[in-house]
Amino acid sequence: MEKNQIMEKIEAIFSNTLSHGDFNLNETTTANDVEGWESITHMMIMNEVEKEFNLKFSLMELLEMKNIGDLVISIQRKLA
Repeated sequence: MEKNQIMEKIEAIFSNTLSHGDFNLNETTTANDVEGWESITHMMIMNEVEKEFNLKFSLMELLEMKNIGDLVISIQRKLA
């Protein structure tokens, strides 16, 4: 799956989970850049990402992700 397709799906997940679209996701976006992206919403977002892409992240994988770019790379690896 192409990076832009993954980003579109991630943006939709963020919009639905956070109930707003007042953000611009890119590879360097972190939780500090998005209003409402806190610990509980992070868990909800990651759960929805796993459902959308039909995959599971290990705890270590989750801890190693520092931004949206890391998430996209992890998804691409798992889908390959």
